[in-house]
Amino acid sequence: MANSPSNHWFGVSMVLIGIIAGYGVAVGTNAPSPSAAPKAVMGDNPSPTPSAPAPTVAAGDLPEIDFDRDHIRGNKDASIFVVEYSDFECPFCSRHHPTLTSLLESNDDIAWVYRHFPLSFHPNATPLALASECVWEQGGNDAFWSFADMIFEKGADASKIAEYATAAGVDGNKVQTCVDNSDFSDYVANDMAGGSAAGVSGTPGNIIINIDTDETRLVSGAQPLASFQSAVDALR
Repeated sequence: MANSPSNHWFGVSMVLIGIIAGYGVAVGTNAPSPSAAPKAVMGDNPSPTPSAPAPTVAAGDLPEIDFDRDHIRGNKDASIFVVEYSDFECPFCSRHHPTLTSLLESNDDIAWVYRHFPLSFHPNATPLALASECVWEQGGNDAFWSFADMIFEKGADASKIAEYATAAGVDGNKVQTCVDNSDFSDYVANDMAGGSAAGVSGTPGNIIINIDTDETRLVSGAQPLASFQSAVDALR
């Protein structure tokens, strides 16, 4: 019997459906599944490598140590100085502070210089930096370090400037007025500019210098005591 037109088109339709279905299976087999999201490649996150020597910073880039004005702790007749650029509100600086204290205690030929590098995203950092200079103005170097120790021990709270200053042995109200007037804003800004010129980009930034040879090392971050000791020994 001859095929009717309807039977003819039915057959054609079935063939087309089969082709489309086969194509769909082929594409579906090769397409990525929803779970195949991009993953980190091992090479993008390599395993930690042994510590490299601290990068060298040209001594000329570091502002000269001012024995009358810089905040120095330790032996001023030392040949090795650790110049720290720090932020009173930086949590890593807080962790780092006892490390440098220990370094001084175990080395009598080292001195520590504190300079300011308050980061803009720490709202308490600049007021506390200004306050520390106001404390220094009244009480000198010992009062400065007492105030600095207190901040790192008790917390970076600018609302407690007068309280901390009083505990450091100076007039807290006068210190607060000094801060409100931004009396030492230029001094703090100059510290930051000097640190940037020396290669500091974050806190704590530490430049270790042998003032007899002008050799320097930059040690970035809150490194272990052993890292600082190694950097110091390399300059002796």
